[in-house]
Amino acid sequence: MRLDGKIALVTGAGSGIGRALAAELGERRALVILAGRRLDALQDSQARLPYPERGIVVDADITSPRGRDQLIRRVEGLGRLDLLVNNAGVVVPARFEEEAEDDRRAMIETNLLAPMALTQALLPWLRAAGRARVVNVGSLFGDIAFPCFASYSASKFGLRGWSDALRRELSGSGVGVTYVAPRATRTPAAEGFGALTEAFAMRFDAPERVARRIADAIEADKAQLYPGGGERLFLLAQRLAPGLIDRGLRRATRQALAVLKA
Repeated sequence: MRLDGKIALVTGAGSGIGRALAAELGERRALVILAGRRLDALQDSQARLPYPERGIVVDADITSPRGRDQLIRRVEGLGRLDLLVNNAGVVVPARFEEEAEDDRRAMIETNLLAPMALTQALLPWLRAAGRARVVNVGSLFGDIAFPCFASYSASKFGLRGWSDALRRELSGSGVGVTYVAPRATRTPAAEGFGALTEAFAMRFDAPERVARRIADAIEADKAQLYPGGGERLFLLAQRLAPGLIDRGLRRATRQALAVLKA
């Protein structure tokens, strides 16, 4: 899909990967609808676009029917939608036995249920584009379930499974589906688990790098996008010999639990 002249909607566009991706899509001459909860952050993201006049700000909470209706009305006014990027996400690390129910609900609603509901509602406009794409931004934690991230991993496992099913269901319709699994990225959300990065030896990418790779994957009509290098070997071990991952994470888990307890 060539992005020049396309209409794209990016959720979670007020910071992190969403902000960087909005700028990358704008650089490739797409008209970008920037969606998120904080108007000031969205306006800042719009100002950073290479062509700010080609950015539309909609402050809307995608976990609420009212927020989704705001986005639907905006897309309806444009008449079509070429690209939907379900990027908004919540991550709250915790020992599962101590995890707050509100945090668990926020992760599952934002990371999984809201993208499903928004995509379902916008499918008529995606179909109207003739050739369109849904991009679901997941995580490596959607393939490798990390301790202290149990509910977050569950939400991303669900997003990955739904992406696969939706891609197969929409095959031949003109609407493609791409699942993206970045490794840790330097975003405001990642600041919430900074103390765990050393325990799990996390390697971080800049959001701009992730955004470029996502935009390239969109233009190449890729079904999936994963990191390369050591992470790819880690994924292979998870699929073929998960016991190796269990053993490999034991020491890191003890360190992480100690960090959370401190």
